Amino acid sequence: MEKVVIGKLDLRGCRECDRCMETGSCVVSDGMVKIYDLLRNLDVLIIASPVFFSSVTAQTKMLIDRCQCIWAGKYLLNAPIGGGRRRVGAFLAVGGRQKSSFEHAAAVVRTFFVSANIKYAGELTFSGIDEKGAILRHPTALKEARELGSRLVTILSADSGNPS
Repeated sequence: MEKVVIGKLDLRGCRECDRCMETGSCVVSDGMVKIYDLLRNLDVLIIASPVFFSSVTAQTKMLIDRCQCIWAGKYLLNAPIGGGRRRVGAFLAVGGRQKSSFEHAAAVVRTFFVSANIKYAGELTFSGIDEKGAILRHPTALKEARELGSRLVTILSADSGNPS
């Protein structure tokens, strides 16, 4: 298991040069090199992000946007990532007061998962979490997280060997 803190990576935004449309690889050499390797080899991906203005953080969105090469590999070059293995993922989000803010953020993550051949197992979203550590006081967060973890393992085990 590897935890990646996106804000600590040296990432640059997509230049929209469209070279990945021909090669399936991004020409920008930065912290994404490590991320692409992880994305090729993972079984489970959990994206966690606070929600700002109804979306994931700018850093998370930049990472997703830099996966345009993964989209190109799948849809233009017939070279989907993951080698045909079943992969599963989930989205965890915290935010302020409006529960509706999570819908747009989750849509971004679900769309990314489709391109990356990651089966979407679900999401946990918690509103009213405005300060660091506040999630620890949420009455059901830990129980829900354990249930989601079990669901991820169940899906991965049941579908093992079957492409997504």
